[in-house]
Amino acid sequence: MSAAGSAPRLYWPAQRQRNRGVKGLLTVVAAFLALYAYLFPGLISVSGVAKFSQSWLPLVLVSMAQAILMLAGGVSLAIGAMVSLGAVIAATTMAGPLGVAGGAALVIVAGLVTGAACGIIVVRLGLPAIVVTLAASFIVGGAALLILPRPGGAIPAWLSDSLAGETPVAALLVILAVVLWKLYLATPLGLSLYAAGENSVSAYRAGVPVDAARIAAYAVSGLLSTCAGLFVAAQTGSGDPVIGEAFTLNSIAAAVLGGVGFLGGRGAMRGAVAGSLLLSVMINVMYFLGFPPVAHYIAQGLIIVGAVALPEFTARRSSL
Repeated sequence: MSAAGSAPRLYWPAQRQRNRGVKGLLTVVAAFLALYAYLFPGLISVSGVAKFSQSWLPLVLVSMAQAILMLAGGVSLAIGAMVSLGAVIAATTMAGPLGVAGGAALVIVAGLVTGAACGIIVVRLGLPAIVVTLAASFIVGGAALLILPRPGGAIPAWLSDSLAGETPVAALLVILAVVLWKLYLATPLGLSLYAAGENSVSAYRAGVPVDAARIAAYAVSGLLSTCAGLFVAAQTGSGDPVIGEAFTLNSIAAAVLGGVGFLGGRGAMRGAVAGSLLLSVMINVMYFLGFPPVAHYIAQGLIIVGAVALPEFTARRSSL
């Protein structure tokens, strides 16, 4: 059998394996969306979709940032700090001489360089990702405070109106992010991502560029995180050096909820996107039901424990 003929036969079994558990998640998402639409009928309108997608976009970006690392066998505790860094860079540059284009370029470069630096330290020096990214969270968070010690700065009004106004630009950006992810998967580094995360030794012996795939994953993760910060700054019209703190936990919760494993090579980005959608809808539903903000954190913690424990219990029962 030729390699070209075997590829389609291998593709669909691999997709079914990655989609395992996502169907159930999508059912839960649909149920919560129906409940949300019942509590807030305005959701089913252009402005309703615009407002909801604006609250969802930063979460889906950081969830994708965390998921790409987990697929490659890593993890990041610096995503929240990266969001803050992107927000303060945008708020201190876009209204100045650099303009929106220059500020956006700085946000992109900061995300790529910082993410790649973390990846190089983890991959080349062999240090634990959780330790490196924890240290990076303090360094990046400190840099954000140096750039903007307190909430302030400004985002041009036309940009805030474009991204966080009454039109569903945020929903289009979610679609664009998913399309770009599909294109990334078609590149050599994207194709190497799952192999590098699932069995790096075998992948290396097979000629897969394991190190390059992992470093690229960290760089892309940093880019997504700082872009999320840019959007958060556009929503508020200013920058806040600590606004990203909650995103680290949320990004892990969404990825785990979507079936992305901590050991690499398991899960799919569509699961992380669905997980972020469920979290966003749950937060809105709890808000309309009058739950206090602390209940959001408790619910997210219980979700993480349940999402990790349930597959383990199911696997143990099936092996008995």
